[in-house]
Amino acid sequence: MKRMKGMKGTRLTRPLVKEAGGLRTATWDEALDRAAAGIRSSVEARGPSTFGLFSCSKASNEVNYMAQKFARGVIGSNNIDSCNRT
Repeated sequence: MKRMKGMKGTRLTRPLVKEAGGLRTATWDEALDRAAAGIRSSVEARGPSTFGLFSCSKASNEVNYMAQKFARGVIGSNNIDSCNRT
C-alpha cells in the first residue's frame, strides 16, 4: 500500500476523500459534509429505505438507542440491525 500524507503505517490518522480519481487528505468537517451529502442525495433519489445502519452489540444501550433514533427519526428508515441476537 502506498503511504500517503495523513497515514501512519497502514492506519488512517486523517480522513481521506476521493478527488480526481485518487484520494487526498481532508479535514474532518469536509469528510463529514461529503458523507452527509452522499446519504442525503441517495435518500432523495431512492427514498429512505436505501439507507441501512448496523450497530454493534458491544456498544452501550445509549449508543445503540441513538443509532436507531438517527436511522428512524432523521433518515426515516427502519433498516437498522445489530448483532445482539447471537
